[in-house]
Amino acid sequence: MEQMPNDLMGYDRAITLFSPDGRLLQVEYARKTVSQGSAALGIIGKESVVFVADKRLPEVEKLIVPDSIEKIFKINSGTGAAISGMIADGRALIEKAQIESQQHQVTYSEPADMLLMIKKISSDMQVFTQYGGARPYGVSILFGGLRNNVPTLFMLEPSGIFFQYKAISIGEGSNEINKSLEEGYKDGMDTDSLVKLAIKALKAGGVKLHPDRFEVAVIDGSGFRRLGKEEISEYL
Repeated sequence: MEQMPNDLMGYDRAITLFSPDGRLLQVEYARKTVSQGSAALGIIGKESVVFVADKRLPEVEKLIVPDSIEKIFKINSGTGAAISGMIADGRALIEKAQIESQQHQVTYSEPADMLLMIKKISSDMQVFTQYGGARPYGVSILFGGLRNNVPTLFMLEPSGIFFQYKAISIGEGSNEINKSLEEGYKDGMDTDSLVKLAIKALKAGGVKLHPDRFEVAVIDGSGFRRLGKEEISEYL
């Protein structure tokens, strides 16, 4: 991380103060945390949304069980999410989204609208950029699913802002991965093509191709499902 100029050190320590050039430095540090997390990406096609995440198994922990590392989550039958950055922060926000979805289902007897959930989570993230005694969430989240039967994908940043995408990656190597997605993406791709492009893009970002490292999930008209290791191996 670059050395901070002396005249910015006070603003560096407080989330409630803008620096003289209009920056909230703690939010920028949260983004830096995300950029150091293992990569995850989301991509939409004609009928589905695909999430692919790199688990980046710790090399110093030879006995770790790969299945215990989770970066893609089911929110409800038609919505999923992937995270990069501080996994604990991500899990806390994912749990909020799951509870929000369940409460909506119980109250209105219908699945929660994905955009409403995202607005709720983004508001929670934004609150932690303006109060002292707390820090911003050090995580970015991809939310995807079928919204009105149309594959839809959103990305939330630590600042609380969110955008809609056709394809986007977060985490380490995201610049190279996004360039690969831009070059290979076409509207109307089927699920098989989406998974192949996602893996190709992650490879361009420096991710090693090994079945234990990948987590893949597909959301389509049949709901949310994870690909098994054998299915992932076939793509690799």
